[in-house]
Parts: sequence; C-alpha cells; structure tokens
Amino acid sequence: MAPNRGPSANKDVYIHEINRTPEYEEFIQKLTAFHEQRGTPFEPEPRLPTMHGHVNVDLLQLYKAVIDKGGYDELNKVQKAWGALAGELGMHYVDSKGMGQMSFQLKQDFYRYLSAYWIKDQHGKEPPPKEILEQQSCASKHGPVLTRTMENFKLATKRPGDETPSRDDRQSEGTPTSSNRASGRLREAPPQRVPFQPETGPSRQTRHASSHHNTPSSTPAHNPHPHPPHPQHNHHLPPHHPSANPLHIVQAQQAAVRGPSSSFIPTNPETASRLGDVYEPRPPISVPLRPVNTPGNNPVEFAKRQRQLRAAQELQAPPRPMMPGSFDGPNIYTRCLQALRSGIPAEQAFALNHLVKISYERGDKYKFESFLGLAEGLIEKALEIGNLFYYIDWQISYFGDHDSADVGILDGLNGTDDILERIEKLSPKAILDYLQPAEFTDRLVRVTEAILTIRNMVMLVENAIYMADVYPLKDLLCIILHLPNLEMLVEIKHFALDIAEQLTPWLMLDSEDALYQTLLGQLNSSDRGTILTSLRAISRISMNLDVTNKLQNVPPLVLQNIMNWLLLNDEELMDACLDFLYQYTAVVVNVESLLKAVDMEHVVPHLVRLLAHGAKRVKEERILEPERKAPCSEEVAVLPQELQEKLLNIDEPSRCFQWLQSLFEEDPESHITQIAIWQAYQGSFGSLAAGGPRNTLSAADFIRNVSHVFGNARAQIIRGPGEVQRFIIEGIRARTAPMNFETKEEYSRCLWQSAVFGKKCNQFFLSGEKMWQHILTTHLNVTINEDGKIEDKEINTSCDWLDCTKYPKPINMKLSELARHIKTHVPTAQKRASADSLDPTAKRQRKSYITPAKTMSLTYEQTLVTRDERNAKLEQAAGIPLSAVLVLRNIARNVVKTESEEALLKKHEMGGEGGGWNEKLFRPVMVRLFEVMTENKAMAGYITSLLQLVQDD
Repeated sequence: MAPNRGPSANKDVYIHEINRTPEYEEFIQKLTAFHEQRGTPFEPEPRLPTMHGHVNVDLLQLYKAVIDKGGYDELNKVQKAWGALAGELGMHYVDSKGMGQMSFQLKQDFYRYLSAYWIKDQHGKEPPPKEILEQQSCASKHGPVLTRTMENFKLATKRPGDETPSRDDRQSEGTPTSSNRASGRLREAPPQRVPFQPETGPSRQTRHASSHHNTPSSTPAHNPHPHPPHPQHNHHLPPHHPSANPLHIVQAQQAAVRGPSSSFIPTNPETASRLGDVYEPRPPISVPLRPVNTPGNNPVEFAKRQRQLRAAQELQAPPRPMMPGSFDGPNIYTRCLQALRSGIPAEQAFALNHLVKISYERGDKYKFESFLGLAEGLIEKALEIGNLFYYIDWQISYFGDHDSADVGILDGLNGTDDILERIEKLSPKAILDYLQPAEFTDRLVRVTEAILTIRNMVMLVENAIYMADVYPLKDLLCIILHLPNLEMLVEIKHFALDIAEQLTPWLMLDSEDALYQTLLGQLNSSDRGTILTSLRAISRISMNLDVTNKLQNVPPLVLQNIMNWLLLNDEELMDACLDFLYQYTAVVVNVESLLKAVDMEHVVPHLVRLLAHGAKRVKEERILEPERKAPCSEEVAVLPQELQEKLLNIDEPSRCFQWLQSLFEEDPESHITQIAIWQAYQGSFGSLAAGGPRNTLSAADFIRNVSHVFGNARAQIIRGPGEVQRFIIEGIRARTAPMNFETKEEYSRCLWQSAVFGKKCNQFFLSGEKMWQHILTTHLNVTINEDGKIEDKEINTSCDWLDCTKYPKPINMKLSELARHIKTHVPTAQKRASADSLDPTAKRQRKSYITPAKTMSLTYEQTLVTRDERNAKLEQAAGIPLSAVLVLRNIARNVVKTESEEALLKKHEMGGEGGGWNEKLFRPVMVRLFEVMTENKAMAGYITSLLQLVQDD
C-alpha cells in the first residue's frame, strides 16, 4: 500500500519517498549480500511512522546523510541530531513525543542495517560480531560502534556495584539478571519459594522419634555452624554439587520457614500432612534463541527459500485428489449470495447483515453484474414485506406461461402492468404501529436490510443502469409505496424513493405507467422528504435517454400544491419545484393544463421575483485610464512672484530649506544634476543670489542642505558607457507645479496660449480666483470695476486654453457665456495635508508627478453564478434565478401555441384589450425584466431571449 499522505495537503512540504534509481538498486543488492554473508536479518525498505502516515525509508539517502554528518558515532554525540536528520529527510512530526519515537526508530534502522556496512565500507575495518552489534539495541550506553570490542562492550554494559562475587556469594547459573533482558534473552524463571509445611504431630517428640530422625543439624551441640546458612546460597545448586545434599536442602528450607530456632525436629511422617513431603524445585531450563527469517525482517532470504520449496514440490509426485470437505470456502461475497438464495432464515440474516455493510463500504466496486442472482435474491426477499401487511405472498415468475389470474404472481420478464389494480384488491392485516411480535420485527428488519442493500448499490451508475432493466424492481417500488401509512414503514418508503430517484433517469415512463402514477401520488403527502425525493425522481425521468419526458396527466391538485410550495422560504423545495416546472412547461399540452389549473397571472410575477433570489448589491471600481507617472526632467519650475517675495525675507539656510520644499519632492527612481539644481537656486533670487548680504551659502553647502531636507537624497557620481562623469543628486525630482511651504497648497499653471507669441502663459497661481482674474485681465483684456463687478458685454474671441476644442475660432458671444466655459479650465487648489494632521489619510500625500488613474464606480446586482468549465473567467447563472427564467421562457414560448391563446384573441376581437397571453402575463412585469437585464450580467442573456419572445408577439 502506498504511504498515506495524511491530512497534509500542502505541496510545499517535502515528504520522504524512495528514489528508485540504478544507484539505489545497486546499493540494496550490496547490502543484501553483506547481510547474507554476515548472517543477520535485513529489511530493504523499513517502515517508519510519521505525521503523514507510514513511509518506507530510503536506506541510500539515510546512509549518505549520516556520512555527511560525520558518521554514526559523531551523530550520536549531538543532542537531538537524529530528529533534525529526520526532518531534513522529509519525515515530520508536530509533537515532541512522536518526534522522539520517530528519531529513535530512524537511528535503530541505521544501527541494524547500515552500521556494520558503514564500518567496512568507509573505514575498511572488520565490523564487530553481530552478538554485540545487530543483536543489541542502539542505546547510547553501549558506546561507539567503530571501536567496539567484546572487552569494552562488557565493561560498557556492566552496572556499578557488580564486583566479582566470592565463591560462597556467587549467584547460580539460573539466577536472572537485568543484562539478560538488555541482550534480548527471555526472562528466566524466578527463584522457587518453599511452600508452607504445617506441623501436625505432637509438640514434644519422643526419644525414639528423635533418634529416628537424627540428622547432623538436629542437635545444636553437633552443629558446626551456630547460624543456619542462608537458604538462597544452596537453593539453586545443581544436583552434582558436593554440598547439594537433599536432606540439607530440606533442613535449610524448614529453618527458613520456621525461623532461627535450631531445635526443630521433623514430625512423624506417618501422621504428618502430605504438604510436608520433600520438595525439590525444577532447575531452570536454558532456551537458546536464534533468528528466524520471515518476510518482515529478511524478505530476500524468505523469498529464496520459497522458490527452493516450490522447486522441490514440482519434483515430487502429483498430489492426490482433494478429499471431500477439505477445500477452502468461498469468499464473503459468494457466501452472502448463496446464503441469501438458500431461504434459510439464519443464513439470510447473516447474508443481509453483511450485504448492508458491503454495499455501504464497497459500493464503488460492488456490482450486480459480477454476482448473477444477487439482484433477484434481494428483490425476492424484499417482496416478503407484502405478507407482513397483507394476506398475500408475492412470487416472481420468469416464465411467460404463468397464470395471470393469480394476484400474487408477478411477471418477471415484462413487468406487471396491472400491479396497482392488484394492490387495491388486497386485504390488509390488523397491524399495530407500536406493538409487534418478535418474529414480525425480525422479518421486517431482514426486509429492510434487503431494501437498504438495493438502495446503497444503485447509487453506483453501473448498478442503476443494470437495475433499470430488472422489471420486478418497479413492481417492488409500487408495492412498497402503497403500503399503509405507518410510522414503522417511513424508513422503507424513503429507501424506495431513493431507489426510484436513481432509476428514473434510465427509464422511459409514459403517463399510464404504474411507477409514474405512484410517484405522482406521493406528491399529496405532507412529508417534506417524500415530496422532495418524488419531485426529483419525476423530473429526472428519461433524463439520460433520447426519449422526451412529457410528464402528462398531472393532476390539477398536484400543480396547485407545487405553486404553493414555491411561496415557501425553502430553497431546496423551490429548486425541486422549478426543475419539475421546467420539464413540465416544455410541452404545449402541459402549458394548456397549467393555465386551467392555476392562476398564471399570480404565478408569473412570483417567478419574476425569484429572478433576484439571493441577489446582493456589488460595487466595483472600473479603471478607465491607468495611473501615469511623468518622466523626470532637469527643468525646474519658475518660482511664483508672491512665493519669491516671501523667500527673499528669510535668512539662510532656512530660505534654502523652504525653496527646496517648494520646488522639489522625493522620488527614489529619479535624480537631477547638481549643476541644474544649483543654477535654478541662483536664478530664483537674481542678484541677491549672486552676492547679496543674505546669501552666505556656497555650492557645497547648498548640496549638503539637500540631504538635510530630503532624507533619502544623496549626492553621487555616475558615468554611462562612452559618457563623461556626471554629478547628480539621487532620490529627488522637480515638481510639476510649485507648492506653498506654509499652507502645503499646490499652485496651478495657466495654460492659456498667447496668440502673439504662440506659447503657453505658464504663470502659477495659488487659488482659482486669482487665475480667473488673470485670464480676464491679461488674456481677454476685460476690465474689472472697483467694486469687483464685470460688465456682461458681447465680445469676439475664442478659447485658447491648451487642447480645448470648444471655441477654436473667434466668435461673438456674451462674456458670461465665455466665463462659464473658462471656469471649467480653472482647477481648484489642492491643499496638502500637514504633518500634524489628525486624519490618518493625510499622511498619504499625493505625488505631483503621478497622474491618478481615472476610475468609474459601478453598482450592479449579482445572483448565484458558477464558473464555466472551459473558461474559468466566464461566469454563468445558476441556482433558483436560472431555473425561474427558464420556466418563464418556456411559458412565453408555448403559451402562444395553446388553444387558450386562440380563445383569448377571439375574445379581444369582440371587444376589450388587445394582445394574447404574453401581453396579459408579462406586461405588468416588463419594467422589472428590463431592470434585471441591465443590472445582472449573468442573467442578461436569458432575460434578453425572454423579452424577444414576449415582444415578438
């Protein structure tokens, strides 16, 4: 199985994978041969748990990565080095616990499969024996592997305080030690305990009994040792040991049980309990361990032995015939199928229980065509529901000569045409809805499982196509949907409707079909789920076939219910109703029936209201002209007269600061030559700049002041290919119009072209009023009275503003008329935001060299849209608004073809308003249709086609 990538769908995170290159294959072959020669197990692709699931470790990547880090021993010296290495190799974990486990497992894989090869390959040494390398854990206490020997390994694994014991204190061979567990050996048996031996004889022994049981330890005077030996000293001595006398052992055990008393004399064996018999513990058995080749730890060797075994079996005599009952059983699929067809209740219960799980979990692969008889078996089991509620036993006949007079025999080849009449003749049983016998409930559960299995399987398109040709299934659906209205049957009926919804796209049902009539009858229900599923099933009839679904003979009550459901605030129900109406109104006869069944003059306005269902107002900024940046120029604007007079009265260097702020601004992408800015400064103040008393700045001081005013400006020397070096100031540029250093207000340029000199005026004015007076007095020669009034006289002149085409030639006009036009050229002053302004937007000052983009705000209406599969940028209408306009378009197209249209026209000819049904239905909503067409881009095309159908009539 491929490694599970887990929840991480982020493609930027590298996940460890095996790179099966020729180098990798050669490396694995070398490792396999090395471990076979060494006699150690080898796993070419060990599994490692990560946060993305289990991954197979690329041993070549791991080997190279460890070598790059200095080798196995050097990597162990760095704390958390293996965890960092795992992350570099694409093995990730978010928590410290999982990271520690993963890094230890990675270290263990290198230790078992690569450490010995690394010693021989990289250092040319013979690796340590496998008993102290591969067969040990990779715990760091065992020391480096490169210099490991038998002697230093024993010293490294020896615990503090494990000094060499004396002969008397030395542990026996069977005493378990902790090192056994560390080396991987099995735990040996613990020391045997002495059982309790009760004293059943008299408390005082006779002389005869004392002499009869005389032992070297029975009399304290003859005991050479004043204290009894510790019971553990001789407890595990082997039988051939010289001091392993069974009698001594028993005495030592008894002394240990009874305490330090040395005058204990055993009781009479004739009157003693059997628990006092001599007990000798069984010596521990040493179990040798050896590695076993399995597919997990050594797949290469295991596969080799399997090939040898198969070759040996081929040389043997042919096998004997298989005895009856010794063959393998069928798989679960065949087992369930045979159990279902057996008719045995217990077997059927087993089969149906598993079929429900299989159809739910493996529905994408479980197909009827692969298991012949499965569909018929499930239908036969589901038909047993008839016997639970009626006095009938439904049977399916697959022969054409069956008795048609028998109500319980269903035609399995062509379907039962009169199934509805047969159902009406049935006699129902008296069934209580909330109280049933156990047998009845068990049978109902099995029938429900059979129907649920069919429902789960037809969700697959292949199974739905297959079951569309199984005629008994249609009869089964009619039988289920006509069962009594009991709460215990609600679930089964919903399953039947789900089956019908999946089958109807592959069925051709006419108006007399039993299933079609049954589905129409479900629309009279008060259950929302029943109505929804029935509407979807009816709307999808023949959807995947070439035959047209005419949906004829729909009862008027059903049509009225559908129109009422459209008024509910239920999107899912509205969507199902509109789908039905779209199919229904596509036929002219149905539109005629709709006009008679419902009041269309109320239905059409509601459908028009649905055109804006879920609509929202969207505001969008459209860019008419993009933002433009003026090119950098060496030309510095002329200082306005009033601004020059203010600067003349300021001392240096303040005058220099204010002059720079008025005529320049920061621009990281522009520059100006030092000579150009110095000459502009000198030209702004005339003779005063040449040697006046207030001018104390030199050229060098002036250049330094530029950096003080503009923090990003810096003096540089540049030289292009084939050019002489130039001295520039980078980071500033000349303003297109001067700015008042006090009010931060930008001056406006007069663009009136002089007819005499043929050039622009180019004078700057701080306010629009001053520029207006300048144009009147200077360019139009108009006299302003002392009270500020102007005589409105007729003059002969033209508008000479740059690029103005309103009055290109002189004409006679009133001065007031010309003044109104000239005011369109006079800009309003744009005040710069001060640095201490409280408005946060004031800090974002507009750059004078940038011409803002021309935009236009659009506000329109947007409903549900979807992206076109062929063009992701193209949006198409979807949802309830689209369904509503399609229904309206069908009505407008087909209502003019009905008989009611002719009758209405004749009525109008006799007197009254003109026009037919389209005029009557759509005239009140015409304004709203045009509004939707202009504001809803996605719906515009559909509304246009609807208006064409309406207006053509």
